[in-house]
Amino acid sequence: MTPDPTPADDTPADALQDPPAPACVMSFNANDASGAGGLAGDVSSIAAMGSHALPVITSVLVRDTAEVFDHSPLEADLVVEQARSILEDVTLAAWKVGYLGSAEIIGAVAEILSDYPDVPLVAHMPSITWLDDDELQAYCDAFRDLVLPQTRLLVGSHQTLTDLLLPDWDGSRPASPRELAAAAAEKGTPFVLVTSMAVPTGAAADQYIDNVLATAKGAVTGEKFERFDVAFVGAGDTLTATLAALLANGSEVHDAVGEALTFLDQSLDAGFRPGMGNVVPDRFFWAAPAPDDEAEGAEGTAAGAATDDAGASPKGPRQIH
Repeated sequence: MTPDPTPADDTPADALQDPPAPACVMSFNANDASGAGGLAGDVSSIAAMGSHALPVITSVLVRDTAEVFDHSPLEADLVVEQARSILEDVTLAAWKVGYLGSAEIIGAVAEILSDYPDVPLVAHMPSITWLDDDELQAYCDAFRDLVLPQTRLLVGSHQTLTDLLLPDWDGSRPASPRELAAAAAEKGTPFVLVTSMAVPTGAAADQYIDNVLATAKGAVTGEKFERFDVAFVGAGDTLTATLAALLANGSEVHDAVGEALTFLDQSLDAGFRPGMGNVVPDRFFWAAPAPDDEAEGAEGTAAGAATDDAGASPKGPRQIH
């Protein structure tokens, strides 16, 4: 007898509905074929937070895991067309702005952002010292004037934020997070997360780096993390994409910063070196088999299974949850 596909009258209405879609985060960033940062880093970080990424390519980087060799910005109209097409279809919960490629693209993206003033924006100022001086100056000027007025949270290393926000700083002492946040607030950005700050002289000076969330009134929260003895690529994109996903899901800025910094620290601790250059964060460290799972797998391994040179069985595949 063929079962009747019609649901019973007493079936709850909500049981017939599709589950809610994950929060959608649009990222404007460069394509990085190394997978360390850029859009690849954003997509994996946003996915690790349980959100859905809407990646918009702004430029193409020619690089490996050690350095950038060249870059080619897209036409601004093409960037706009990518974004507008999907924005007409999908409801957006947050923005992430990474490397935009050129001052012209910054202007085009800023116009799109202005049409959605209630959507939270996390803006990342990466180190782009590989640009020539004229390009770098034009980029920073456009970023300050067009992106910062629409940004809820600006993120960057202490040095890059000093160069962006206080370009005439005399350097006699490091600018404080409050001073950087005050400069950002003049442009309309209420929160600044300053990363990779040197810890003041003392026992922890060479062992830790500081990360501080600040407003124009002073520091709000922060985390010190132990320095790693290796160089990383993609850390800034991991942090900022994670922040955007957390804001998309309703977190307050100070809560999102604490959670994102912890996630970054764990991603770096589990990082891997895919090539001959720097280490890439592992944004799916949490999906690795638990020790108990590995033990169970070892028990189920047939006698004579292949082992590595040290005699240990190879790790099983990652379990994506």
